Amino acid sequence: MKIAIVHDFLNQYGGAERVLGYFIKIFSDAPIYTSIYFPKDTFDFFQDKNIHTTFMQKIPGINKRFKSFFFLYPYVFKRLNLKNYEIILCSSSSFANFAKKPEGSVQISYCYTPPRFLWDSEKYIKGEKLNQIKSSLIGPVLKYFRKIDIENSKKVDYFIAISRIVKERIKKVYNRESVVIYPPIEFEKYIFNSSKENFYLLVSRLKGYKRLDVAINAFNDLGKKLFVVGTGEDLEYLKGISAKNITFLGRLTEKDLLDLYSRAKALIFTGEEDFGMIPLEAQASGTPVIAYGSGGALETIIEGVTGYFFYRQTLESLKEKILEFENNPVDSQKCRENAARFDFISFRDKISEFVKRAYDEKFN
Repeated sequence: MKIAIVHDFLNQYGGAERVLGYFIKIFSDAPIYTSIYFPKDTFDFFQDKNIHTTFMQKIPGINKRFKSFFFLYPYVFKRLNLKNYEIILCSSSSFANFAKKPEGSVQISYCYTPPRFLWDSEKYIKGEKLNQIKSSLIGPVLKYFRKIDIENSKKVDYFIAISRIVKERIKKVYNRESVVIYPPIEFEKYIFNSSKENFYLLVSRLKGYKRLDVAINAFNDLGKKLFVVGTGEDLEYLKGISAKNITFLGRLTEKDLLDLYSRAKALIFTGEEDFGMIPLEAQASGTPVIAYGSGGALETIIEGVTGYFFYRQTLESLKEKILEFENNPVDSQKCRENAARFDFISFRDKISEFVKRAYDEKFN
């Protein structure tokens, strides 16, 4: 099979970029086509790969303002030259699905979600802290882009959803069926440790929609030790509202992060995610998760067995669950057993089988 992988953009450390790394483990000869690529701002494992970018790469300041150029993405992806490929595998949460499908080829979308800024715009705008002028002007633009997004979805041959909630969104937005194949973790690399230390852990990009302020305010009140791993535009704001019991560690090496996962009393997860790989990474280390009870977390955490859910994004709701967890701890071994279900080997087999079946139906 002649396969090309198309990804939205490569300039951040995120779950979609991790999954893309797993795709290139499975399809090692496949080139990656993307709008922009900045090696220093994403995972090292892309640095020796065959990556093709677009003219957007040369726009001054694009790396910091890449979302501001959203109106260009449909155009640049449609201009990609993919005519020599039989399978176009799109890794997308925004515009990679706009890649032009060559005649006679098969297009598969591994969909992290229909674009948030189009289909969950009110929450997205609030989370991104857009000013009033931008918010008022964006309405007509979003209406147009929703229209072309729906029209473009019709040329995709197969949708794969990363979770049941995304499967529901694909049906609601595009009126298309999809198959759920969960993103993976490399289970064996996580350090299992049933002996925990007296600190909590928060691992995230520091962005508004992640609702990290809920955790900060809860731990300010409780006075318990919290380590925050990650960087992002909200760093200074979050530091400014944090008490002395909260420590910001920035971006860590994988080795140091694995060590923290293994020693933490519990992971705090405050955002509503389409899937959420971080809770699985914690559970693979035998570390329970206290998570906002919405989105993909409901599919990866077993309440009362591998963690607890709080159902309102308020400091009171989170504090209540932290105290409940401390009075009723969970079994670290159960956490690890649950995470094992999401190992890379299972993902590899399911994706390989899906792509092969799609190829056979088209070409054999």
